[in-house]
Amino acid sequence: MTDVRYDVAIVGGAAVGSAIAWFLKAELGFAGSVAVIERDPTYARASTTLSAASIRQQFSTPENIRMSRFGLDFLKTLKRRFGSEADVGFREGGYLLLASQAGSATLEANHVVQRAEGADVALVDPEALERRFPWISADGVALGSLGLSGEGWFDAHALLQLMKAGARAHGAAYIPGEVVAIDRAGGRIDAVRLAEGQRISCGTLVNAAGPQAGHVARLAGIDLPVGPRKRSVFVFRCREPVGPMPLMVDTSGLWVRPEGDVFITGISPAAADDPETDDLEVDFPLFDEVLWPALATRVPAFEAIRQERAWAGHYDYNSLDQNAIIGPHPDIQNLIFANGFSGHGLQQAPAAGRAVAELVVLGRFESLDLSVFGYERIAENRPVRELAVI
Repeated sequence: MTDVRYDVAIVGGAAVGSAIAWFLKAELGFAGSVAVIERDPTYARASTTLSAASIRQQFSTPENIRMSRFGLDFLKTLKRRFGSEADVGFREGGYLLLASQAGSATLEANHVVQRAEGADVALVDPEALERRFPWISADGVALGSLGLSGEGWFDAHALLQLMKAGARAHGAAYIPGEVVAIDRAGGRIDAVRLAEGQRISCGTLVNAAGPQAGHVARLAGIDLPVGPRKRSVFVFRCREPVGPMPLMVDTSGLWVRPEGDVFITGISPAAADDPETDDLEVDFPLFDEVLWPALATRVPAFEAIRQERAWAGHYDYNSLDQNAIIGPHPDIQNLIFANGFSGHGLQQAPAAGRAVAELVVLGRFESLDLSVFGYERIAENRPVRELAVI
């Protein structure tokens, strides 16, 4: 068995883990050694690369808005950070969230929070919606919330590769392997052990293992309510031209957005139909039985569509409150969490990366105070509810 030591070991090398490594080595100039351990170095099953790769500011929790605004700034300053060729194809197409009469008060309350945080969003009544978007049917819609700027979608693969390559260029090591054991001595983590037999001792361990974060935490005897929840994404083509279209979240809960000359869509299942699962089999009946009828109701042109392909990915789902868990364990100070983003991890990866890097280097949050997302609330069963989960 080989035994190596790093000052910081990060379990998980997708968007969040690579963002932590980037900020540690490239932006905060951390002089210590950093290892990123990734069980799937092809990223074929990673939540990052299988996501819809979107960014929004329309949340109900101020800290979530701040994290996504930090992410927006990161996307807009890629060339300064990574060089003149850096590009992730960011399309600032906006988000449109629709509410029925029952949900309009929540949309209005969220709007107040968003505007206070500087988000460029506007409330739109049904008549104005139909004037602005001639393709939409506003039946059953009481109110819409439209992002006028700072929201859209981008290339997840490109962003991940920029952060990974940048972290490696500044000295971070990427180690392929699956963590199967954690050596803990009382109030400290000593090392992680890989399936291949390697033992990696560390000064600080960061759990950025995405949907597997709960499993990794249990290896250290810690309860973390994070696990994989499957989300199917369908690609379809419409016979009639529709657009321009923002990413629209319907009153039914489905989301849809353009992707070149096609569209992608999905919906989160009801809680009773949403178990933890590692499989990535697409739920094809979901499209015909749930999505297509709702799509055609909201966009009449979508009555004539053809499904072309589909894929499934995982949310790293925090079953307590669908919010991130960021910060140290209260009793194990060399263990830091960056988990449970529940579908908005890619857009918030830069902010989470900066925050965790600051905890390692400075011992505190500096750019953004994310203490509201600390592990203490998990231990105390004290949820921080996000009302705009998609």
